[in-house]
Amino acid sequence: MADLSSAQWRKSTRSSSNGGACVEVADNLFGIVGVRDSKDPTGPALVFGPAAWRAFVAQLPEQH
Repeated sequence: MADLSSAQWRKSTRSSSNGGACVEVADNLFGIVGVRDSKDPTGPALVFGPAAWRAFVAQLPEQH
């Protein structure tokens, strides 16, 4: 299990602004990127390695 206690969470630029689908990302941790639901900050978080995170983000549609 990854230690996310020192994670600095920020709202993703791809999250909606209406308070609905909000994703937070922590990319300040060595060797991992954390992702969580901003409405449940104490709930579970996904953890990606840097290469997996870059591959995931590369597949997202362009934001207009």
